Amino acid sequence: MAMPIPPASLAFKVRRSEPELVAPATPTPREYKPLSDIDDRDGHRFQYPMIQIYRYNHSMKGKDPARVIRDALAKTLVFYYPFAGRLREGPNRKLSVDCTGEGVLFIEGDADVTVEEFGDELLPPFPCMILHDVEGYGGVLNCPIFLVQVTRLKCGGFIFATRHNHTMSDAIWLLQFMIAVGEMAQGALSPTISPVWERYLLNARNPPRVTHAHHEFDRESIDTSVNKITQPSNMVYVSFFFGSKEVLALRRLLPPHHPCSTYDILAACLWQCHTKALQRDAGFLAHPNLTRGY
Repeated sequence: MAMPIPPASLAFKVRRSEPELVAPATPTPREYKPLSDIDDRDGHRFQYPMIQIYRYNHSMKGKDPARVIRDALAKTLVFYYPFAGRLREGPNRKLSVDCTGEGVLFIEGDADVTVEEFGDELLPPFPCMILHDVEGYGGVLNCPIFLVQVTRLKCGGFIFATRHNHTMSDAIWLLQFMIAVGEMAQGALSPTISPVWERYLLNARNPPRVTHAHHEFDRESIDTSVNKITQPSNMVYVSFFFGSKEVLALRRLLPPHHPCSTYDILAACLWQCHTKALQRDAGFLAHPNLTRGY
């Protein structure tokens, strides 16, 4: 269901502090950690933003959300110390994390606006990202891997915005990291789930042994003309929300007792919708390498 977005005409001022590096609260190992072959893909080499808006909570009375989050980040980075490092590129463009302990980039700000002024529905695409561009940050190599900006609002609420290097993790791993930050902010001494770095499991054999042809990665087989549909000028931004009723309706289309997660169901649904929109042939829609597992 398409939902209304906040008023695009809303204007307000944001005062920001100078960016600072938040390092792990205690010393961490200095080492190199190779990324997996999957992480090395060009398609993962970008930064992606996230924004979360919090209304005022009486339990936060007298507390500065920026300070609470900054301190929690420092404590969490002791366990997730690769996040505090820098990505380096080696032979054959192989990526590794140089665990330098330098830290993540942190900015705090104040905006003369309230949560209520953003409108009744705080839905993407949000017209005011409030995420500052920092010189020297935004690439993939030799720069901070994670940026955080906490913007206090005049109503007592705040905006928590991040920009993250996708080569380091997917959304699930980032969620685990953010849950850990929340736990540390509430006084935990360590995260409930400890991070594990075993990316070698996703590396090719040495020497590589190809057992299946993955034509979906053949550049020659990609029709670049269909990419015109994904150009910003050809797209309309709306929000679609899948609640329990919508997911149940999709699950009913599967064979009984099919071992399929909610993520699998939504990924398969969106893939088919996207493919139909591109007006590709039926064989592409049902390509076994692209629908396997869904």
